[in-house]
Amino acid sequence: MASAGITFDAVAAAAAGLQGNGQPVTIEAVSGALGEPASIAMHKHLAAWRSAQAQSTPAPAPEMPAELVAALAGWAKQYADEAGAANRAGLEQTGGDLDALLDASARLEAERDSVTAARDEALEILAERDEQIERLQAELRNARQIATDALVGKAKDHLAIEGKDSQLADLRHQLERNVAAAAADSDRRLAAEMELVGAITARDNFAAEIQELRARLDARQVRGGG
Repeated sequence: MASAGITFDAVAAAAAGLQGNGQPVTIEAVSGALGEPASIAMHKHLAAWRSAQAQSTPAPAPEMPAELVAALAGWAKQYADEAGAANRAGLEQTGGDLDALLDASARLEAERDSVTAARDEALEILAERDEQIERLQAELRNARQIATDALVGKAKDHLAIEGKDSQLADLRHQLERNVAAAAADSDRRLAAEMELVGAITARDNFAAEIQELRARLDARQVRGGG
């Protein structure tokens, strides 16, 4: 970009240095000497310097020898040509400077268009990336929800299984208690039956003894009566 600090003095000094070194005083040469890109301000200062140079150039003294009065017309024409030569050269150089500035402006315009196109392309890519990120974030949220639901379902199944295991353990303990109680009842019943069998046997034995004693008593009574 052109610097806003370019002054006439700086341009004039650069132009005078180029002229003193026998180099052409062009806008490119002045730009190179100042280390600044060519600009409209630089061109205006250079044009002003050229105009000042043309005005400061001393014109030939119009002193005509008496013997050359007859050639006054030719001499006047020659003088006019010489006086206007610097201005014409300055105008031609100014036109060249303007052409150079126009070329530089065209290049800058092309570069700006290229940068604008690159920026638009980058913005489109960023927009596509944003859409992809949003889509991936939505898919991630769905995946997390599915995983959460699966974990909750698994936890519920695990709790249900644990509840069934607890119920089975209670049933098993109850069954064991029932079996133990039934076994105890069976043992008590067997013991009672054994006692009953023993009592019956004892009763039968007592009855047999009583019957035998009665038989003996009856036999003694028969013998005593005879």
